[in-house]
Amino acid sequence: MLVLLPPSEGKANPGEGAPLELPSLSLPGLTAAREAVLGELVELCAADGEKAREVLGLSEGLRGEVAKNAGLRTAGTRPAGEIYTGVLYDALGLATLDAAARRRAADSLLVFSGLWGAVRVTDRIPSYRCSMGVKLPGLGALAGHWRAPMAEVLPEAAGEGLVLDLRSSAYAAAWRPKGEVAGRTATVRVLHAPTRKVVSHFNKATKGRIVRSLLTAGAAPKDPAGLVAALRELGYVVEAEAPGKAGRAWALDVLVDEIH
Repeated sequence: MLVLLPPSEGKANPGEGAPLELPSLSLPGLTAAREAVLGELVELCAADGEKAREVLGLSEGLRGEVAKNAGLRTAGTRPAGEIYTGVLYDALGLATLDAAARRRAADSLLVFSGLWGAVRVTDRIPSYRCSMGVKLPGLGALAGHWRAPMAEVLPEAAGEGLVLDLRSSAYAAAWRPKGEVAGRTATVRVLHAPTRKVVSHFNKATKGRIVRSLLTAGAAPKDPAGLVAALRELGYVVEAEAPGKAGRAWALDVLVDEIH
């Protein structure tokens, strides 16, 4: 099982960890594309703070993020699973998983990023600010920059099993499973059962809980139908829609009564 996650805007301070080593990151086929984004981002933030703030869509109160980006090559690093914070990652609680579940997380979780493309939770990265919606002056829209290298690398990373896609639309734009990979992909919406509306906060929190539940239980569904069965066994209320055509992803709705 491969689980595709969005990153978080909130990120932990890496402290005095070892500096970034791009070649050490997972998915080495993305290294050249990572270097291109990193190089332009660092140069932009070091040369013109005001322009960088505008490009990155940062408020005056987030000016410090520009300086952080300018120092990315020498900044300390921590595993990505410790860098990303926020609602989904709080609910996932990687640090509190038992050893077996942590091993499953290391093997199955892939976090998408405007800067890195995608990383494993064990990859060491610095804290940064660069969303997938950014358009860098030289490279253009980052989602477009990542599509070709992702199309080369991600099908192999997906292997032959289930792909559970929990990304937001901005990050899904960087890679959309196609062909037989799409046929074993499941996307998930979390709906407030009484209103059948998506509410951002508990959408993210519930997705974090779903991943934690699967990791803790050692569930290993092979396909979307197996995922539906596994989630129902774990106590989730799931409505599933199989694709009408070959090469399309399954769409799953998880219904939640309480917003928390």
